[in-house]
Amino acid sequence: MNKKIAIGGLILFVIAFGAYFGFDKLGGNNPIEITLVENKPYSLVGLSYRGTPQDPDLERAFKNVEAQKGLHPGSSLHTIYYSEPAGKLDTMEVFIGIDQNLPIDNFEVLTFDESSYLLASIKGSKWVMPNPTTVQDEIKEYAEKNKLKLSGVFIDKIVSESEVQVIAPILSQN
Repeated sequence: MNKKIAIGGLILFVIAFGAYFGFDKLGGNNPIEITLVENKPYSLVGLSYRGTPQDPDLERAFKNVEAQKGLHPGSSLHTIYYSEPAGKLDTMEVFIGIDQNLPIDNFEVLTFDESSYLLASIKGSKWVMPNPTTVQDEIKEYAEKNKLKLSGVFIDKIVSESEVQVIAPILSQN
């Protein structure tokens, strides 16, 4: 009986160690790096969407912006979720765009008046990256510690499959 418990414990330990090792290798323990950038956030051009996450119009909006991204080398996909859905049928409001200074036909131009922003960099596999709420909470905590007032907008920048940046404009300190 004790031998079975010992073997079961050893197997459980090996599985737990393997899971932790895999999580770590995928970047699950990578810290969220936050820095202060003393520049205006990029101007964005893109499309706004309001509706449910399963609406084909959302997919079309992403495809249209991705097509423009392909026509503008060096640009990155950005999203701003003004309201995130709690479920599949809840209404969401999102801006999908690219960093581009020139207007594009039928696209909105979004500019920011703030002269600085916090930049959070998250690196790792999409399977182990922290969720948006965790990242936003860390940005807010950093801002509070450094006596910075955020605008309340969080811009997600998709750098690559393994890197996402979150841009949080800072209100001017007059």
